[in-house]
Amino acid sequence: MARYDVSGIGINLREIPDNNGAVRLKVLGIILDGPAHSAGVRQGDELLSVNGVDVKGKSAFDVSTMLQGPKETFVTIEVKHGTCGPTQSIKVQRQSIARTPIFYRLEKMENGNVSVGYIHIKEFNALARKDLITALRRLQESGASYFVLDLKDNLGGLVQTGIEVANLFLTRGETVIYTVGRDPQVQKRIIADTAPVITNPVIVLVNNRTASASEIVASALHDNCKAVIVGERTFGKGLIQSVFELHDRSGVVVTIGKYVTPNHKDINGNGIEPDFPRLPGMSSLLGTAMFFILVPIGAEAI
Repeated sequence: MARYDVSGIGINLREIPDNNGAVRLKVLGIILDGPAHSAGVRQGDELLSVNGVDVKGKSAFDVSTMLQGPKETFVTIEVKHGTCGPTQSIKVQRQSIARTPIFYRLEKMENGNVSVGYIHIKEFNALARKDLITALRRLQESGASYFVLDLKDNLGGLVQTGIEVANLFLTRGETVIYTVGRDPQVQKRIIADTAPVITNPVIVLVNNRTASASEIVASALHDNCKAVIVGERTFGKGLIQSVFELHDRSGVVVTIGKYVTPNHKDINGNGIEPDFPRLPGMSSLLGTAMFFILVPIGAEAI
């Protein structure tokens, strides 16, 4: 949790529907001796408000974003201890636990006329989306015409962050991923809800250790004709799992669904097949990437 803390105060929230169908947010996990734990928050507490804003009906991801802020600043949360416990207002000091997973540089092509922005994402933690936006904009301002997104050896991390990263490259309304399962609440089509940060051609590098959230990003960009994929078949981890607390405060992890690509391919156990096993001549590859972007979605590529 310390590695993937998306709240900035060391808690993991879960959406719990009440008897009326409304969504409540409970502290599913907490980092021992972390900021929230030290301030008095406990596992099982219900989060009621953040800085005076009622969070009833909001998603866990949206509220985690509300909790984020600069290191050593404070956020005031209101929690209810237990089912019938008291309500308490608690001031928590944020701390930055996660480290940036983004490494980037500008590369000049052999002819010196074209610049390529290379970005390596090591994992999808709480800083990945914000730092990736910074990298994309700086590289573009430096003259990058094409981008290489390196997801090799990226085993995943926060799936929601992976979805947010894919959003940065997709057009509003395009499908990021499908979730399927027996529970109707699991069956969803997740779509991009913002304009893309860049529209330049993109090449995604993958290998057999590219997994989970990385596979969601790679398939979203590929299936929406935003990128070509180069490398090895990816790992193939596409299960959705949930943690359920038991009466003795132990827990059980249950698989409740799986992820399916925009082209309706099952990721789990299959992985994603790249377009090229290795980098061909760069001019040929970039030409293919540009073709993917120019061909309308749904058109046949010969």
